[in-house]
Amino acid sequence: MSLPLTPVFLLFLGAIILVAGVVNGLAGFGFGVVATMGLATVIEPATAVVFMIIPILAVNLSLVRELSGSQLRTCGQRFGPLLGGALVGMLVGMVVLDSLPQAPLRVGLGVVTLAFVTSLQQAVPIPGLDRAKAGCFVESPAAMIGVGSVSGVLFGGTNVGVQLVAYLKSCELPHGLFVGVVAMLFVGLNGVRVATAGALGLYPDTTVLALSVVAAVPAAVGVLGGRKLRSVVTERQRRVAVLGLLTSIGLRLVLGGLGVV
Repeated sequence: MSLPLTPVFLLFLGAIILVAGVVNGLAGFGFGVVATMGLATVIEPATAVVFMIIPILAVNLSLVRELSGSQLRTCGQRFGPLLGGALVGMLVGMVVLDSLPQAPLRVGLGVVTLAFVTSLQQAVPIPGLDRAKAGCFVESPAAMIGVGSVSGVLFGGTNVGVQLVAYLKSCELPHGLFVGVVAMLFVGLNGVRVATAGALGLYPDTTVLALSVVAAVPAAVGVLGGRKLRSVVTERQRRVAVLGLLTSIGLRLVLGGLGVV
């Protein structure tokens, strides 16, 4: 499926990418899920996933500079098994992406989005969630390969890398280092994804590819805006706004896939 290049669609596309960039600038993550799921409400989910690969790469390139050269080398060695496992899983997710039926995929993306919201919200305790995190998010090569492989499949097929973000959060890194390491991980993954998407023929046409490159600009602008807002937006305000946005997107995806809306 190509893109409906109408003024209304282009305005919507620019707005959703800008908002996703602001979310990522505020939180240090979230661009992929907000931008991809938002776009998937109006076009085929598989096209939305592929379209957002280059903007995601651009966003994380702008953030990886928060790591110094020595930190980049040290963190690259420390989290190498996580990246390796994620790369393998990601390739699997991309290979199966184009063969998935669109309606079930739309429902699946919505469910993943709502599960993401559930894992981040703090209003209602989720039984067993902390125990599951403690059991799975162990900093060992075997655990990193396992988490990376499973998370990579989901990321390759949906652009949602919440498990990778949650794993890195469990490592108790300082915020600046955390943002840089997350960016380093996704730069590596998305650099490979751009070449893989081209080799597998996942871009429907050259228009989609060209517009994807152009979309990197509002994505980067949104990130800069979000970083500036950090000093004026409270943690609670940020959480309510982000989770509210994701909840509405997730519900629309599920209902759309079921043919309700």
